[in-house]
Amino acid sequence: MSVTSDLMELREDAIRKHYAAANAMLEGFDHTPRVASGAEPATQERSSGIGTRRRFRSTTPGLVTRSTARPDGVHLLDRIAEADGDDPLVSPAQAAVMHGLRRALGIALAMGEAVSDATGLGELKRANLQGSLGADRKAEFSALLEGEALAVGYVFANATAFLLASQSSEVTVDVGEVQEVLTDNAQLALHGALWELDQKLALHASDEPRMVATVLAFAEQLMERIALRAQNGARTGAFTSANWRVEADDLTLRGFTPATKAKSTTLTMQFKKPNEVVGNHIAKYQAMRLAKMLMAYDFERRLNPFAELGGFIFTFMGDGAPGTGKTTLIQMMAGMIHEYCQNAGYTFRYQNFGIDNIDSYQGKSGQNAKAFINNVLDPSVIGFGTIDDIDQIAGKRGDRQSSAGQQEVTAVFMEAFAGANTVVRGNCTFGMFSNFPENVDDALRQRAGARFLVDGPQTREDYIDILALLMGRKHDIPLGDHELYAAQAIQKAVAASFASHNRPKEPGLLEVFDRVSSQIGALDTIAKMGTYLKAIQEADPRFTGRAIKNITDAVKVRAMDFELPDDWMEQPDLFLFKPYDEKAAMIEELRRPITTQMVIQEINRYADSEFRYADKSDEVAIEGMVRDFGRQEEAKKRWLEGKG
Repeated sequence: MSVTSDLMELREDAIRKHYAAANAMLEGFDHTPRVASGAEPATQERSSGIGTRRRFRSTTPGLVTRSTARPDGVHLLDRIAEADGDDPLVSPAQAAVMHGLRRALGIALAMGEAVSDATGLGELKRANLQGSLGADRKAEFSALLEGEALAVGYVFANATAFLLASQSSEVTVDVGEVQEVLTDNAQLALHGALWELDQKLALHASDEPRMVATVLAFAEQLMERIALRAQNGARTGAFTSANWRVEADDLTLRGFTPATKAKSTTLTMQFKKPNEVVGNHIAKYQAMRLAKMLMAYDFERRLNPFAELGGFIFTFMGDGAPGTGKTTLIQMMAGMIHEYCQNAGYTFRYQNFGIDNIDSYQGKSGQNAKAFINNVLDPSVIGFGTIDDIDQIAGKRGDRQSSAGQQEVTAVFMEAFAGANTVVRGNCTFGMFSNFPENVDDALRQRAGARFLVDGPQTREDYIDILALLMGRKHDIPLGDHELYAAQAIQKAVAASFASHNRPKEPGLLEVFDRVSSQIGALDTIAKMGTYLKAIQEADPRFTGRAIKNITDAVKVRAMDFELPDDWMEQPDLFLFKPYDEKAAMIEELRRPITTQMVIQEINRYADSEFRYADKSDEVAIEGMVRDFGRQEEAKKRWLEGKG
């Protein structure tokens, strides 16, 4: 990938000239901790006949002593060499970590130099060394040193995580909170980080997989801590206002944002064709359109025309009873995007967040959720993230039955999907799926911009189609009087499905609709539709302003209710590879006018889902109370019998 106009090049020679300084830091330096306290195994004495390679191991398994500074300093290369027991040779994994850390330090120091040049800090440093720095500039000098320290520390952690990502395994380590984050100057910042990394390795790196996992976990924690510190008004503008490119590593540094490798997850799922999804017409249609929408993303502008013009689905929720086709829908959509990306040469990343990502360690579930979000959001790929059984993964706030890990995940998803820092570029989408959406936190559920009711086959024709599909061809049973898959003709089926929402389906909402219509007549003006929305809110207080936003977003999606031609996907030069402005103009020409009927249908469709969730949620709560009352009565009865 060439360096584009929005990227500044961090030259290779500028990085390599700092290798000597990086080597010196990894070989050894002295550091007395200022914030954290040390915790490492006691050292074992050796006789004069044994080699001098350091092995800071306790003579008693599990014994840990505490000190504020190691007598002979920090020696990271020796610490890494200990991870394979007593093997005198450095293993490939150890060499990869050593080289990765040196490279990350070189990149960080080069970044510090670039930031220093851009801010004039270099001149102030020279004046300070010469003793000619005026008192009126000392405050500015300190502020710029802090900004440089934050940039250098973050780049070191970011580059380390990026360069060593390929060395990761299934092993994970909880390294705890990073404390020794120092901002007096760049060198002290790196010394503090390396000292604490040495401490973490001493505690956790009992073998090579845990050594790699410790380094990666530490880098993630360090990034998070520095990014948080940088929010407090530090002078980091020169670092955050430009994006930096390290061509040799395919690494792009974008301020205090983690870099991720642009490689896709190997997809082992069985893809499905659209005709293999029986029923679920609206859900299938919108999933097919969304797959093509994603492909309109422009990698140079890092924006999708659909996200700018309106109509892009960033988050959606698919709900339905077990066995109605949610997994099949995921397989269909992932298969379509995968095929389109292969044809265009784009990188596709699919990732699922499942129940196995909920961890018993405090904070780990939130970290897993953040990693999932960041991997899918990566602007250098086309991303599709799914959260299956979200009612089991994300807990309701205030629900005492939800674990701390589930509460962490809920908070992360809420912030990611509609938080103050949420940026929708249009390169990815997140799908939440559930058999019991009423058990999902109300605020999180309302962050799903679109609703896909996955209700499975409904008509006689649907059931014939799905029976024929699942039976396969290895039989001689005649089909009979039926046109196979004719009922799955998507345009006709979708039109009928949308038309069915001219009136609500849920009894509670239908009563509101009929009452309002009888009072004010046909809902054919903005004022009348607003009156209907207010009546819905009076019937269900959970129907808030976010619901109105989701409805208007869905209406904008309907305005983009056109099929991007298959030729545009099959021949990328026709559309995908065109400049951003030209793609936007081509999409604008296909936009449909918004009608009153569209708005009414989308109000009813969204409100139906909310009433359906509310009714189920209330019924579940009532059933729970009935069970509790029954248990109380039985307990009272047994207690009285015992007294008698």
